[in-house]
Amino acid sequence: MGKILCFGELLLRLSPSANGGWLKTHSMPVYLGGAELNVATALGKWGAPVSYCTALPDNYLSADVAEAIREKNISTEALFYSGNRVGTYFLAQGSDVKNSGVIYDRDYSSFAELKRGMLNWDLILKDVSWFHFSAISPALNASIAEVCREGLEAASKKNITISVDLNHRPKLWKGRNPHDVMAVLGQYCDVIMGNIWSAHQLLGIPLHDGRIDPSRRESYLEHAKQTSLLILKKFSRCKTVANTFRFDQGEKGIRYYATLYSEGHHFLSSSVFEADTVVDKVGTGDCFMAGLILGLYKHWPEEEIIQFAAAAAFGKFMEAGDATGQDLATIHARAIQYA
Repeated sequence: MGKILCFGELLLRLSPSANGGWLKTHSMPVYLGGAELNVATALGKWGAPVSYCTALPDNYLSADVAEAIREKNISTEALFYSGNRVGTYFLAQGSDVKNSGVIYDRDYSSFAELKRGMLNWDLILKDVSWFHFSAISPALNASIAEVCREGLEAASKKNITISVDLNHRPKLWKGRNPHDVMAVLGQYCDVIMGNIWSAHQLLGIPLHDGRIDPSRRESYLEHAKQTSLLILKKFSRCKTVANTFRFDQGEKGIRYYATLYSEGHHFLSSSVFEADTVVDKVGTGDCFMAGLILGLYKHWPEEEIIQFAAAAAFGKFMEAGDATGQDLATIHARAIQYA
């Protein structure tokens, strides 16, 4: 099998402590981030052949970043050097990237300034059998949406499997209608991952909140099944749909599970994973996506895929930073523990 290519913007995440403590200590943790890099990092940790494609300025900072990526067992041959800056975002420690407090500083970054025709997709897709991107990239601007489409067109011609994570970042769309963009890009996808809310917000799939009984897990599972069926119907190329469910339990606790629906009409759900405390909420969906890709890439049984992906995501809640450092044995053990 060929390599797994993850395409998207690399970000530096600056994580200040609460109440201005970072000003007193003159320090602030910095993490390598970006949804697609988080996926690539997990896959590299788990021994899958993975490559990462983004745009970076040609300077010493990018050289440091590229070396750090290679140390994660990720190929950097597809990195593209142009422009003048790396995108960043600020998120207070312990917060969620969907929190209203997230501050993006990614306008005019090297990646945001990419345009159709700049990337050599034949070279980037050499020896690639899986192409992954997320809805964050086309949210940046119309030009990046076209670059995504260009990459998907090239991957489709080479019969490369394509997956998308329906990450919804309303701040990035800036009033643009995501339905118009994602309805086009979704047509190229074999695997679509998200949740019943992002499927509604990004793909226009109906959401029936009024029919959900919050006290019954089965109610959410039934909605996930209906959402999956509608996605498969709307996007004829799609073969697999995954939905995740994450509920805050009190101030710091979490309840998590996921579903998988395949074109063979197999609907499966993971066990329920619960914890009283959470270290970091960032990157859990990316970790799930990596687990989903790994299982499908290696043709694991579907029951094992959904349980592993959910166990991986749950474990990420207990780690600081954007990407996971969990090994396969730890995740498999957790999957069995909660089964």
